[in-house]
Amino acid sequence: MNLTIEHKQMDPGASLITLRGKLLLGPECKQLEALVPELLASGSKTLVFDLSEVTHIDSTGIGRFIDTFGRVKKAGGEMRLAGASGVVRESFRITRLDTVFPLYPTVEAACVFK
Repeated sequence: MNLTIEHKQMDPGASLITLRGKLLLGPECKQLEALVPELLASGSKTLVFDLSEVTHIDSTGIGRFIDTFGRVKKAGGEMRLAGASGVVRESFRITRLDTVFPLYPTVEAACVFK
């Protein structure tokens, strides 16, 4: 299954980005790369990524999150990852990015804003 990307405004300043399929090298990953600056420019400073339906991730996909994390932090915002499981969650563990990125078990847990 190719990657599909959907996004919606949650709260003022917060967007939910839902990813489905394989987050791998290719044109779909470029779509995600282009979406993040658009959301930040429109005022979304908290980006919540729903990864519950991502089945595979490669180094390019991991790199997208590293880049996004840097962009969001530079903009004074926050990136949250929700619902990662299986090989996707394991990829974050192996790379030790689970100690850098805030990982939440569900989208609902990730969308509790202070």
